[in-house]
Amino acid sequence: MKIEKTIIQGCYIIEPTIFEDERGYFFESFNQQSFEELSGLKTIFVQDNQSQSTYGVVRGLHAQLGNYAQAKLVRVLEGDVMDVAVDARRDSPTFGNVVQVELSAENKKQLFIPRGCLHGFSVISEKATFFYKCDNFYDKASEVSVNPFDESLAINWKIATDEAIISEKDKNALSWSKFLKA
Repeated sequence: MKIEKTIIQGCYIIEPTIFEDERGYFFESFNQQSFEELSGLKTIFVQDNQSQSTYGVVRGLHAQLGNYAQAKLVRVLEGDVMDVAVDARRDSPTFGNVVQVELSAENKKQLFIPRGCLHGFSVISEKATFFYKCDNFYDKASEVSVNPFDESLAINWKIATDEAIISEKDKNALSWSKFLKA
């Protein structure tokens, strides 16, 4: 397993070691001990989630705040997505930074997103199955959303805005500037 630091403090791109032969391939998608040794982070995951979406779907930007903040380890089981994290931790030296990484079933890369960061993704293949581990349970009351197409964040979703399929919740989410004032 290789871990690459990103421009967001505590956010890592994880690339597994893949063993391939005539039968197919094998890799460890997660190893707690290796993750802790390489990242210096101690995280215990308590909830797994999975979604499937079609081309053009944009989900996010979401986070949970306070006692229900979640760190996430995300990956793609089928297809290809543009995955995005935004550092929304006001006391972070990387506050406001954006990380974008293409995750796919083919490249098998994963992104670890620390607590307090917004997260979202867009589907850039015909369809995608997205999987993520969370270190805290879902709590609707602590959820916050920022509009994924807020121009001040300058996120390239690899989907034209007029082609994006987005929920009403995300369309009506806070702007980044309103989030900063909240």
